[in-house]
Amino acid sequence: MKYTLLLIAAATLVACTPSSEHEPVKKDTATATTPAKTDTTVAIADAATILARKQVPILCYHDIRNTAPGAYSVPIATFQGQMKALADSGYTSVSPDQYYDYLTRGAALPEKPVMITFDDNDEEHYKIAAPEMEKYGFKGVFFIMRITIGKPKYMTKEQIRELSDRGHVIGSHTWDHHKVTEYTEADWEKQVTETTQKLEEITGKKVEYFAYPFGLWKPFVIPELQKRNMKAAFQLAAKRDSLQPLYSIRRMIVPGDWDGKRMLKWMKANF
Repeated sequence: MKYTLLLIAAATLVACTPSSEHEPVKKDTATATTPAKTDTTVAIADAATILARKQVPILCYHDIRNTAPGAYSVPIATFQGQMKALADSGYTSVSPDQYYDYLTRGAALPEKPVMITFDDNDEEHYKIAAPEMEKYGFKGVFFIMRITIGKPKYMTKEQIRELSDRGHVIGSHTWDHHKVTEYTEADWEKQVTETTQKLEEITGKKVEYFAYPFGLWKPFVIPELQKRNMKAAFQLAAKRDSLQPLYSIRRMIVPGDWDGKRMLKWMKANF
């Protein structure tokens, strides 16, 4: 009898084990952005494995304000409609850490993941975008341009710290939006190292993710980011690097004339 019970228990355990390490796991939207602890015993995947894994749609925003809609300017009502469309369609926001762990170790993601990112440190990111996302349990990634901190129409140190404390992620977008393809050694120190140190001082957390100004990059800049402890870097829509895909993660700019339905269509087509 004891032997039979052991066989039944073993069969049940096998049946409850996911058939694939990549099998999606549904999570509550309010908590899904909290990254799980990384299992350092699992080897980091090689480039070919990372490139073979399905990409997560990553949205990129700049201005959220009531001006004429454009490639970099999204009216407030349009942004609200886009966030509602994501929520109504069952999307869950994920953090860069979650995506990194998925790409490098095959960690599970929510069934319909999306990453929502913002460039340049605009004040409306704090006042408009973050509260709108939080209505649906979404968290964002804010890539900060250091020279703008505390300037009129840009976020202050206190606002950046508060976003971080509320569970959003703060990343680096250089000192002054200078193209990384034109950097000298001194530029790397000011644009990346010193900016990272300042953002870590503000948030009290490590800053390990980087967004290229203008989305522009070349393979030769990647070792410089690695030397400065960046785990990954985000571009725009160009092809990913075949040897270092973590430093050429793709995003899509969301134009200001897209309603939620059109945005969802482009997400599915491009990722």
